[in-house]
Amino acid sequence: MPHKINSVAVLGSGTMGAGIAALAADKNCKVLLLDINEDTVNKARMNIVNEKKPLLSLPSNIKNIEIGTFEKDFHKIVNYEWICEAVVEKLEIKREIFTKIENFRSKSSFVSSNTSGIPLKEITKGMPENLLKDVCITHFFNPVKVMKLCELIPGEKTSKEVLETFSNFLANTLGKGVVYGKDTVNFIGNRIGCYFMLKGLHEGKDARKKNLSIEKIDALLSKPLGLPPTGLYGLIDLIGLDVMYSVGKNLEINLPKNDLGRPYVSLPDAELWLYNNGQLGRKSGGGFYRVQKSSNGEKIKEVYDLENREWVLSKKESMDSSSFDIMLDDTIEGNYVWNVMGSSLLYAADLVPEIADDIVNIDNAMKWGFAWQKGPFQIIDALDPKKVIEKCNRLGIKLPKMLEVINNSSNNRFYSTNEEFLNLSGDYEKISA
Repeated sequence: MPHKINSVAVLGSGTMGAGIAALAADKNCKVLLLDINEDTVNKARMNIVNEKKPLLSLPSNIKNIEIGTFEKDFHKIVNYEWICEAVVEKLEIKREIFTKIENFRSKSSFVSSNTSGIPLKEITKGMPENLLKDVCITHFFNPVKVMKLCELIPGEKTSKEVLETFSNFLANTLGKGVVYGKDTVNFIGNRIGCYFMLKGLHEGKDARKKNLSIEKIDALLSKPLGLPPTGLYGLIDLIGLDVMYSVGKNLEINLPKNDLGRPYVSLPDAELWLYNNGQLGRKSGGGFYRVQKSSNGEKIKEVYDLENREWVLSKKESMDSSSFDIMLDDTIEGNYVWNVMGSSLLYAADLVPEIADDIVNIDNAMKWGFAWQKGPFQIIDALDPKKVIEKCNRLGIKLPKMLEVINNSSNNRFYSTNEEFLNLSGDYEKISA
């Protein structure tokens, strides 16, 4: 029987920690929010009740949050049912916090890490059995209040009861869409999403030589594919090149040896130059794009010319039609989209059961975490899996696992019309609620 969670101790009051604390407080949970010093945690409390962009739906719900510091108040976690670690993405710091959690927590509590990519086995290596059965990863997406996805990742020894308790609480109390992933680098959403972004940057170098501008690439990798309007470069401006650089370093250390993403873990030269010069994106006042004000106060959008290293006026680019079929076209635009989006679909199709047991968890992760209108397997269905297989054969691309399953099966789509999905055996299985 799963337990009910009514209280949460959040360790770390940065963007994610504050977001998780606010969401739990909004749902009438008792919340303890701790950080390294009083200034940091007070600033987080102010952000939670910020008049312009409050993290709470009702300002009065701040009464549900008690704040404190690691030094003075860590012992209070003994009174909380869920202890959520949300400190900086550094393995040594997370391990230090986890050791402290085990010393102070109630043995009936559940523990999770909100890491976006560090495997749980690395965080909990050598830790007591008691902790290992009570721990998992609850990876929320930013902003916590808005994004539907929460990835639930068990460790090797996580008990079934812990998973059920978290699943019920995340879905029914916090209103999240829960997907079940495996304890692999970057889990589901970020494994595929970061491949898509890094591959896009690497393919961009050749595309720009063929006169595909940054604006044109963003127009291609947005509405026509059911992706957010930011496109590729706009999305990376939002995330920050510093984050992409760190993500790449983490992938370099943790990706399997023959993984298709390995050639793309480092930023391309032009983007690395931007990173080294502090031109990181919106947080630094500009990355690939920036908005300037003219002398009469009019806003002017500029784009950075990566080859000539100068800002130029951004041109409005849009696509005449919205269609996945563009990636089957043998044109400059079609080939770029195939090399980036098509490649990402093939990448996803090769990751079952490595990162998730089925295609449904992968599709939901990309829809709920990256705001794709369709997941990778739904997109392949929209293209027609047989056409994708034909294109792979024509280009000499080895078929990924799930396309191999279709190729060897009498079924020719990933989803049937009856709320069923294709499993690894090539049979249709009912999608669970």
